[in-house]
Amino acid sequence: MTVFQLNLRDKKQVRDFLNLPFRLYRHNPCWVPPLEMDMKAALNPQKHPFYRHSEAAFFLAYAPSGLPLGRLAVINNRRYNDYNNDRAAFFYWFECEDDLDSARDLFTAAFDWARARGLTKMIGPKGFTPLDGAGLLVEGFQYRPAFGMPYTLPYYPQLVEHVGFRPHRETVSGYLRRETAQFPERVHELAERVAARRGLRVRTFRKRRELRDLTSIIKELYNASLSGTRENYPLTDDDVAGMANLLLLFADPALVKLVMKDERVVGFLLAYPDISAAIQKTKGRLFPFGWLTLLIELRRTDWVNLNGIGLVEEYRGLGGTAILASEIAKSLVDHPRYRVADVVQIGTENENMQREIKNFGVDFCKRHRVYIREL
Repeated sequence: MTVFQLNLRDKKQVRDFLNLPFRLYRHNPCWVPPLEMDMKAALNPQKHPFYRHSEAAFFLAYAPSGLPLGRLAVINNRRYNDYNNDRAAFFYWFECEDDLDSARDLFTAAFDWARARGLTKMIGPKGFTPLDGAGLLVEGFQYRPAFGMPYTLPYYPQLVEHVGFRPHRETVSGYLRRETAQFPERVHELAERVAARRGLRVRTFRKRRELRDLTSIIKELYNASLSGTRENYPLTDDDVAGMANLLLLFADPALVKLVMKDERVVGFLLAYPDISAAIQKTKGRLFPFGWLTLLIELRRTDWVNLNGIGLVEEYRGLGGTAILASEIAKSLVDHPRYRVADVVQIGTENENMQREIKNFGVDFCKRHRVYIREL
């Protein structure tokens, strides 16, 4: 077996890196490939904004026959390290045959790369921005992931633990189904009282172009919430540019809500129709004809991804959550079209949020785990 650092100008190596998961998951009906254009963009240091401040390397393990056995990305995110006063590397895009030697050699190459840059630990899977889905799937392999969320093979935890990683943090995801949702009428009544007493209102949207400015608002809310948290770092305009593109292409404006105090945004609900079935059909390719499949799926899907729900700290515990709950019910339960919402990646350390969402009838059935290893 041989491990190479990917030569990003070598078309065959890049093709091997991109195509490996399609062989590993070829019989798995749940896996959703990433968008090919996003993968190719991240492999282009001349164009991707991440490389303006940080660096990454990509590794491939080959059998003597020339068959690719595994791949791995290792990331030195200087913005993360500067903000957290840390010296951590991330690993990402780990895909591998069920072979301990292949995994060991891939990670050995990644460890050497990280140590050469003075990094003292490795965490992952974690991506290029705070918005990238994180972790290895450790529970819920029978469920299709929400678009953009990781789906990995059941033996991956064994491989990373074999090379010295230990569990670090976990998130849970799950389904809110119309037939089992629990939003009693008093939730709406409470939301109305709180809104009147606190001077809050809900801003709604009718057209996608109205959503263009929403990403900067979410960026400000996200960054303002970082105080007192660990292992996070602020979003940049470049980070949210991808979100803006998704909103403008895929969003149903009726699923996006803002909680306002006068002209100040104090909370948000961000959901959009799930397009995973279309991405599976097109194998992650939108060109030349994947767009048609995507548009058809957008019109007929009855699934929604609930990717963001937030409230500024001063309104938590003061009834603001009731307003968000009421809007979730109006958008996802009372909506004539949508039947299931996939609520994604709630940190297990956030017990209050988990409890509140579970009370709505969410069944947390998927679990992702982030690992850590000292170097």
